[in-house]
Amino acid sequence: MKFLDALLGRSKPKQPKLDALFGVTGAAITLEAAAGMRPTGQAAVCFKPASGQGFAAASEELQGLLELAVKEAGSTLRITDDSYGYRWVAVVDPEVEDLVTAVHLVNSTLEQYGFGPQLLCSVFAFDAGAGKRFHLVYLYKRGTFYPFAPLGGERRDNELELRVKAILEGDLPIEPELSRWFALWGLPLD
Repeated sequence: MKFLDALLGRSKPKQPKLDALFGVTGAAITLEAAAGMRPTGQAAVCFKPASGQGFAAASEELQGLLELAVKEAGSTLRITDDSYGYRWVAVVDPEVEDLVTAVHLVNSTLEQYGFGPQLLCSVFAFDAGAGKRFHLVYLYKRGTFYPFAPLGGERRDNELELRVKAILEGDLPIEPELSRWFALWGLPLD
């Protein structure tokens, strides 16, 4: 079958490596040391809610686990749906390690219940100084990160994005295809 797939130009999608999320802690240290960029204490996971009893059970367990983890860590949790029908689980905590743990918990719980294909991305917010912010985005289906630096009016700060990319290339698997650096307007973190 591999020959036929190669002949027809089909390839298997790269499997996500959720443990790459734990690299965000080291990346935060690198960003602060190299450029004075600090985490804002906000992160979120985006996924497409599925219909059916299985997803309802997974959502219920996920919410229970998150509420327990958030209570233990002293974090706050907010779950919202956006205008495109995606659900965002946003966590606020001053400790990067707690944010990473909560984001990993959301991703792994949904994956464990067979809803991995519903996962879109995970996002960590950073302050770049001088009133600028950017987000470190983990693409679940690609297993890679990219920076997204929104400006007002659905514009992007491409210079800041490329600077962050250059700083983090040794710390995280950075998405090599710039065309996959999708804009995420209206994040529930701003």
